[in-house]
Amino acid sequence: MRSLPLPLALTARLSPVAVLACAGWALTSGPLTATQDTAAKDTQQTRSEETSEPSTTAVSKTYGAAPAPCAGVAAKTVTTLVPGAKTAGKEIPSTDTALRRTCSWNALKGYDYRWLDISFEITDSDDAARSSYEERVKEKSGGGAVPGLGNAAYSVVNLTTQDKQQTREGVVIARVSNALVVVNYNGSDFESKKAPATDEINKGAIRAAKEAVAALSNGRKS
Repeated sequence: MRSLPLPLALTARLSPVAVLACAGWALTSGPLTATQDTAAKDTQQTRSEETSEPSTTAVSKTYGAAPAPCAGVAAKTVTTLVPGAKTAGKEIPSTDTALRRTCSWNALKGYDYRWLDISFEITDSDDAARSSYEERVKEKSGGGAVPGLGNAAYSVVNLTTQDKQQTREGVVIARVSNALVVVNYNGSDFESKKAPATDEINKGAIRAAKEAVAALSNGRKS
């Protein structure tokens, strides 16, 4: 067999090397490498987005809606605290009955006038209810804690006079988890122009608050 001229022989020997070199270029810097790099970057970005998503864990609430306020106290209690009032009471219109509901009873028997209202307020969390409770307590003065009522409770009685007519009002604010129970109870005597005794108004407001808290606890929960 004739030997190939040197240039041709050298070309034949270098051809496999050139093929391998081209293959190496394709693996290290060619289109295939670019595709692999893009896929790797997409995977890293997806993992980053998954780990950076914010938590959507909902805050647990004990009470999701306000109970029927006119059923918050017993008929016997209404008869005792507000003589002459209709025991069914009257619910006050609310912009959102799921979050706030109020019932009112009032009557004039002879010259003696009494007014009672009870409100249930539902907040987003225990912390929100606690903050609202503390703010309301700060607005009042001269009262004190009511032991054993909800998570915390406060009672205060104030006397006001207008045109020589006295009115004494008792307010009880109680917090139960994420709910607030607020009771207002007041009275006047239009004959004597005097107001009922502090003890009478305070005890009446606390009695109504205890029944309202019990109604809340026994009612609908979230």
